[in-house]
Amino acid sequence: MTQMEIARKGQVSDAVKIVAAKERRSVEFIRRRVADDRIVIPSNINHKTLSPCGIGRELFTKINANIGNSAVSSCPGAEIAKLHAAVKYGADTVMDLSTGGDLESMRRNLLSQCTVPLGTVPVYEVVARFGGENFTAEQILQVIEEQAQQGVDYMTIHAGLLAAHLPLAMKRKLGIVSRGGALLAAWMNSHKLENPFYTAFDSILKICRRYDVTLSLGDGLRPGCLADSSDAAQFAELDILGELVARCRKAGVQAMVEGPGHVPLNEIRMNMLRERRVCKDAPFYILGPVVVDCAPGYDHFTAGAGGMLGAFYGAAMLCYVTPKEHLGLPNHEDVRNGVVAFRIAAHAADVALKKPGAREQDDAISDARAVFDWEKQFACAIDPERASALRAEAIAESSSQGCHDGKYCTMCGPEFCSVRLSEKLKKNYTSCDMEQL
Repeated sequence: MTQMEIARKGQVSDAVKIVAAKERRSVEFIRRRVADDRIVIPSNINHKTLSPCGIGRELFTKINANIGNSAVSSCPGAEIAKLHAAVKYGADTVMDLSTGGDLESMRRNLLSQCTVPLGTVPVYEVVARFGGENFTAEQILQVIEEQAQQGVDYMTIHAGLLAAHLPLAMKRKLGIVSRGGALLAAWMNSHKLENPFYTAFDSILKICRRYDVTLSLGDGLRPGCLADSSDAAQFAELDILGELVARCRKAGVQAMVEGPGHVPLNEIRMNMLRERRVCKDAPFYILGPVVVDCAPGYDHFTAGAGGMLGAFYGAAMLCYVTPKEHLGLPNHEDVRNGVVAFRIAAHAADVALKKPGAREQDDAISDARAVFDWEKQFACAIDPERASALRAEAIAESSSQGCHDGKYCTMCGPEFCSVRLSEKLKKNYTSCDMEQL
């Protein structure tokens, strides 16, 4: 049985117990939400190294890191390094988006070392193996079955993009920016047939149920620029995704829904609430959103800002964006920067939403700052290594490095340090003194 089916029978799986402990929630709360698909626990029965996590808007906001090679860049060793970097810096799930080389071997190696849920986009392998316009529905099912057998925990499939949506997409400034969406649109246009992921959806569900693969219903028509955001094409696909969520639930297959890419800040709340209504509160997994188009090289900031607001309004998981977005394949350092940026975005939303225990890390680092406990500050930081390195760099650049007592930072120095002054003030201050004035 899938996690959903186990929960519907009133039973508590080991995965539910693990998620409840991580989320500081009761086991019964998690079980009920898994039963009605408001929380998913991507956990393929064949992924033996997995430590399960729950994804749902009432839980801590999760972040995903995309890794994987391309036909022109990277190698298996580099992608393994990216996997470890992503998990080290706080990714809750990882997606292998590889499109070149021995994809089966790459995925097997990643799964053997991956302790978080691993996702894929099966159409990439379908196209790599069988050609962009030559594949069949049978070959799609073959690839999905093979990936499920290997242990892939969740799969993005673009089953909501229909032939009827293509005229709407062709009116856009940037057309179709989703790789999977564009590949399927080209196939439909060439064969004059409906999306094979849609027509074979019942067969896909049977495979996913067999291995407990969570479906991530991809947004092949996500907007790729602000000019295309919240348009007829995007919402036409969303309506179909809502129908597919209902079919997943009927089949006992866990499902989440993927969301928009480029959206201005003022439209984010509407997008989050619309998905919740159309898809009956299935977990929303969003890319960014990127809130301005004109900052290449800094899109981990532009997307992190959108992700923060998206999570505040109900997104369950954020797909990170790296500084290389729109520019090239991310390297190890890009992965680190993207994960940290989105870890901050997710945490900020969780704090604002007052999720259980979300602010403990912030209060702990504040206590450490008050007493100049630098090592505890580093330990409480989202990226301890970066904080420690910058502190050491600042001291090395300071003229007072030889006599630095650690009771100030090099920006203020000892005489202008407000924390030192407040510490002295607290020792000398009494309420009676102020009342006499």
